[in-house]
Amino acid sequence: MHPGAAPRRRIAVSVRCDYCHVSMTGSQRVAVVWGCGMNAMEESKEAGTRRSGQEFVNSFARGLQVIRVFTRHKPRMTLSEVAEETGMSRATVRRFLLTLVQEGYVHVEGRYFSLLPKVLDLGFSVLASMDIWDVVQPIINELAEKLQESVMAAVLDDDSVVYLARATPNRMVTVGIRIGHRMPAYLGASGRILLAQFDDGKLRKYLDGVTLASVTPVTITSKVRLREEIERARRQDYSVVDGEMEVGLRAVSVPVRDLSGKVVAALNVGCPTGRVSARDLETHILQELQAASRKITEALRG
Repeated sequence: MHPGAAPRRRIAVSVRCDYCHVSMTGSQRVAVVWGCGMNAMEESKEAGTRRSGQEFVNSFARGLQVIRVFTRHKPRMTLSEVAEETGMSRATVRRFLLTLVQEGYVHVEGRYFSLLPKVLDLGFSVLASMDIWDVVQPIINELAEKLQESVMAAVLDDDSVVYLARATPNRMVTVGIRIGHRMPAYLGASGRILLAQFDDGKLRKYLDGVTLASVTPVTITSKVRLREEIERARRQDYSVVDGEMEVGLRAVSVPVRDLSGKVVAALNVGCPTGRVSARDLETHILQELQAASRKITEALRG
């Protein structure tokens, strides 16, 4: 550096791949992939945490970002739309999309691009290592039939809950949450019971960063009240949400632990308010849900 020249600002980059949103149905492994993505480059504030630029492959990260813009709500997009969503130039996006087409990950029809099932392979190796899902599905199938209500299993992914397993009874009205569905963690019973596993520092950081949006007239939008609900869930080891996610829907959730006692998922039962009373939810249904959670843990012993 020349004398008197301003010091150069060093930039550290980080990449996060979110492709492994996966699920299993019975003995069949099915990967549910909503796309992969990267976080934008972030300036490192601590010299000790700076990374070498050789650790980051920018073109690979941007390719993952292109995949991630395709979602359930936007399954088909034009080149211009992908460029707008990613902030990349049309020429750059075109190269990525045509490469993905050639490799069999993307289909093109006229002006529109969409993901192909081969994208699911990206999550398969992660799924294969998750022994818990080998035992979850048959247990929640049994519970759904016994209760005649929808039963779901979910995990925490950053600030969201992702539903990875689901069982529904043969009824006209059931909860319409699908495998792979994501929702803000603060909004539902599963999210709150998973957030309850945070220590005080981590929970404080989460609350400082989250924006609480009202979905129904009774959705909690006060961070003080949300913290109280999460702490209540921590004390009683279950969480109940009534009408906050959707009017006319109440739910109860319990943690699922591995053999070491670590919480690895949440089990949830969602019911229409006209069919199940709040009292029944916190007595009979809660007891059955807790028994199913213990059964999953025991089944992990093999």
